Amino acid sequence: MAIKDRKHTNEEKILDVDASMQGSLCFKDPVNLRINGKFEGVLETRGDLTVTENAVVSARIIGDNITISGHVKGEILARERLTLLDPAVVEGTIKTSRLVVGEGARFEGHCHMLEDVLGVEELAKYLDLDRKSIVDWADSGKVPAYKDGNEWRFERNKIDEWVASGAVK
Repeated sequence: MAIKDRKHTNEEKILDVDASMQGSLCFKDPVNLRINGKFEGVLETRGDLTVTENAVVSARIIGDNITISGHVKGEILARERLTLLDPAVVEGTIKTSRLVVGEGARFEGHCHMLEDVLGVEELAKYLDLDRKSIVDWADSGKVPAYKDGNEWRFERNKIDEWVASGAVK
């Protein structure tokens, strides 16, 4: 396995993965990660993730800005933006607030556009409730939510529909 850690003069962290890897990779600090080989498993990152043209990835991917020009199969959650460039082939489910699909890129699956995503604190303020109630509801499945790492996330449009249905008591 080859992982190259290079620092530019602006202290930007770049990691190149030029190997075949399996398992879970989780980066809590922002890093620019570039996958050039094969990866299977779970990949969670902050910063920019690039899946290059020669990469083959079968994974659950969570990241801020994700750019794909290789082959990816699985679930992708892009917190900020997902960009598919020629000759990308993406199969699976994507969730993002901004999607850019370049000419020649291919996508097969389901796409969920996230309009506005709230964290626990933001939702507590939005609904004028305490934080503990929000977490309890999310843990029990009473409120529409999904996990982003260890954090609960809430899509504002789904919360609005949930509130309108009279489910808040």
